[in-house]
Amino acid sequence: MPVRIRTKTRYQGYVTPSDINVETTIIELSDQPDDYIVEGCISLQNMSAEDLTTVRTYIAVDGTNQMKVDEMLFAGPQDIPVVRIPATTIAYNGKFKVTVTQHSGTVKSYPYNFIVQVMEVL
Repeated sequence: MPVRIRTKTRYQGYVTPSDINVETTIIELSDQPDDYIVEGCISLQNMSAEDLTTVRTYIAVDGTNQMKVDEMLFAGPQDIPVVRIPATTIAYNGKFKVTVTQHSGTVKSYPYNFIVQVMEVL
């Protein structure tokens, strides 16, 4: 059965945690009309020497309970400042989410962009 991309949606902007140690959602997707592919990037270009930041990815494999599937910790300025969230194919009810938590330093803004492609069967 052939499959194609039904819709493509871009999510782009900046997220700023409200305070230190507050997990802040960058993107959170609820149920989609069909299975989907999501990928994106987060920039850590604004990090300085005193900053410690965690980026987490969650997926609701069972369609209900979001579970952590990745966690990355970054300290200080980054030589390679872009964190890439690789393309992941998720069931229509997968509830994908990415968050950022800044643990120390002065709260920063984190630019991001994601692309979500919802599939359909021809």
